[in-house]
Amino acid sequence: MNRKNTGRAALAALPFLLALAADLILFATRRDRLPAQLASHFVGNGRADDYAGRTSYVVITTVLLVGTGALWVLMTARGGFHGRAYRRVVACGYAVAGFLGYLMAVVLLVNVDAAEDAQGRAQDVSFPMWQLAAALGVAALAFGLGLLLAAVVPVPEEPSAGGQTGGQAGGQADKATAGGERIALAAGEVVGWARSTGNRWLLPAAALTCAGGVALLFTVGWSAAVPLLLVGLLLLSFARPNVAVDRRGITVSGMLPWPRVRVPLDRIETVASRDIKPLTEYGGWGYRIRPGRTGIMIRSGEGIVARLADGRDFAVTVDDSATAAALLNTLIDQRRTEH
Repeated sequence: MNRKNTGRAALAALPFLLALAADLILFATRRDRLPAQLASHFVGNGRADDYAGRTSYVVITTVLLVGTGALWVLMTARGGFHGRAYRRVVACGYAVAGFLGYLMAVVLLVNVDAAEDAQGRAQDVSFPMWQLAAALGVAALAFGLGLLLAAVVPVPEEPSAGGQTGGQAGGQADKATAGGERIALAAGEVVGWARSTGNRWLLPAAALTCAGGVALLFTVGWSAAVPLLLVGLLLLSFARPNVAVDRRGITVSGMLPWPRVRVPLDRIETVASRDIKPLTEYGGWGYRIRPGRTGIMIRSGEGIVARLADGRDFAVTVDDSATAAALLNTLIDQRRTEH
């Protein structure tokens, strides 16, 4: 890892480490004033209905902030974000850290000096619901701070048009059509193509979904919170997916090893580049399955459309799709020649 990547990782991890440090300092300085069993879960009127020991509070707070922070570091390091998108990702991390850190601090503070029953559980403890609005305010301030700090660290640059890796193409392709353009390659030349794609609304939607899951965790319970948190994490992992084209075929992946979609080269007959309208052609966005076609629709616009051996189409929206389609057609020709 070079110095630039180290700086970016440190910037992404910083808010979560600061939030954890603040919560643990609050715990250490008020430990003697806490009941043996802290009120840890609250219903809609703010009254406590579940309890956790002091050690459990420390463990849960640490796992929550360290785990989320590690996810954010991984996303900034491998998520393929560039320019303003990168700054927004960093800023969203600061917002999430501020939101979680504030809520965990409030849970601790409402238990300070609480009376205990015979089992050591806190009595007459409530969690004012306006604290959720305050947590969102802290998240907004942290988001602004994250934007300012993200300007200090060098921002990853957008890949050059074509996004070629693993070799240089012997020539540039014209815009691909249904006929299938080609890229001229020298004998034995190995070429790959990769680009990241995204939708500016997907990351905020993922962050809001995760925030909603955390809110449900404190107000309703695990049964309602876990599905929303899982959806939010899945959206985060695919907030800016990577599309790669090489001898293996088409691979679409997020920042985590799973989920990943791969279409092997030997299943592809021909490839074209064209404008795609997800709503009218695929019925919406995300991973779509329609009669005769499947696809990963992140936004409207140009994309790769591959005709498969079984007659179905696989499509993914991504910039510079003409180059990707031309490269795939070239690789398909080479595979046919070899066999």
